[in-house]
This record gives sequence, structure tokens and C-alpha cells, in this order.
Amino acid sequence: MLELYQFELSQYSEKVRLILDYKGLAYRKIEVTPGIGQLDIFKMSGQRKVPVLKDGNEVIADSTAIAKYLDRKYPDPPLIPADPQLRGVCLLMEEWADESIGVKSRKVLYGALSQSLSLRTALLPSATPDVLKILVGSVPSELVNILGFGIGYGPDVVQSATEDIKQDLEALCLLLMNRPYLVADHPTLADFAVAGLSMLLKFPEGNYLDIPENLKGKGIPGIADSMAYETFFNWRDRLYADYRKTLIPSSSTSAPSAPTSIQID
Repeated sequence: MLELYQFELSQYSEKVRLILDYKGLAYRKIEVTPGIGQLDIFKMSGQRKVPVLKDGNEVIADSTAIAKYLDRKYPDPPLIPADPQLRGVCLLMEEWADESIGVKSRKVLYGALSQSLSLRTALLPSATPDVLKILVGSVPSELVNILGFGIGYGPDVVQSATEDIKQDLEALCLLLMNRPYLVADHPTLADFAVAGLSMLLKFPEGNYLDIPENLKGKGIPGIADSMAYETFFNWRDRLYADYRKTLIPSSSTSAPSAPTSIQID
């Protein structure tokens, strides 16, 4: 079975999970522990980032490389159109989504976390002790903002990213007004990239992710709850309903389940 080494809250991992489900491929999610687990990932793949896909003896890092590998190895249904023009648009849009929505949504989420104590604690893993949740929730917003400066996520950076994301969502809404998908009359890599990478802006409803129930369908205030972007999020909801598999008990091997801890051979 395919093995996906991942973070459950990584939007790049979600992009790959959507693709695997679309292609009907059975896989096992293996949650990587930040820090020590990433050292093991380096031993396996030569780099420290997730997602990493293991297919027998093949190890593929990076969501785009994984998508292209899966389309070569498991071509039905295809991800990338054969038509040259549609192929070009698909690849351009996928790259844009990676560099715009994928990068900037993390900055926007950080800005929301600095203001919302409840969102901050809700994003902690379900196994986090209550005392640690209380400690995280009690961190003053001013201190979170100071920490943000240290990692390059100061208020000006967050504000700029927020404005860019809102423009991106407006453009996507316009593109999707009278069409079912972004590039062709069927889903492509562009659709799954945009849908998966938008995860941090608004978490999908339904039992797709191993996250607290109170996070499902929720997201960044002013974005997730704005009528201005309803067209986009309704489209994404339909894409999930049509192609994303829901979580099932881990004893099954026919579909993804809640992640297990990392195991490196």
C-alpha cells in the first residue's frame, strides 16, 4: 500500500490526499513528528519537508512531484490534460496556487491565531494535555505578535498576505461563476491544488480531517464567513463531496484513516 508521510494540518499534504482519493488509490497516512520525525524523513528522502510518498521502493518528496509521479504511474483518471493549451494553463495555475495560496494562507492563519485564543487552542492536537491547552490559550496576543516578527510574520506581512488572498479568492470566484472546474470540463491538478491549499483559510466540513469537530467548516474570520467568497467555498465543498474520502476506522485498508505515528524502515 502507498504510504503518505505527512502533517495532518499541512495544506500541501491535503493537496496530495485529494489527488490520491480522486485516483481511488488506497494509502496509509503516517504522521510525522515535527523535529525528530523530520530527521527520519531526511534519511528517507534527502530533505525534511512533508508530504513524502512511498510507493514500494520509490520515495517521492514535494506535492507537485508526487502529483506528476502518480499521474505517470496511475494514469486513470488523468490529472493533467493532454491538450497542450489546457496542460499549460493547468500547470501554471498549480504553480501559482503553491506559491500564492499555499504560502500566504499560513501567514493569514498566523495573524488570526494571534488574535483568537479559541482558534489557537482548537488547532492543538487532540491528545494535547488540558494544562498545555490552557497555557497556550493564555499567551497574550502581544507576545504572539512579537514571535511573529521573529519568523517574518509581522503585522504588515500578515496584512499584505490577507489582501493578496482576498484578491485571489475574488479572482477564483469569477473564474468559477459559470464553470464546474478551473481548467477543463473535468477535475485537473489545478483544482486539487487550489482546493487543498485553501484548507487553512476554511477547514472543510465533514469527516475528512483528523481535527477537532469545532474546527470543521470554520476558518479565518472575514474570509471563511464572508459572502464575497461563497462561490469559491461552495465549489470546494462540491469537489470534496464528489472526490474526497471520509475518515474510516484504521483497521480498514481500502481507504485513508486517522494518521498513525511515523514508522521508518
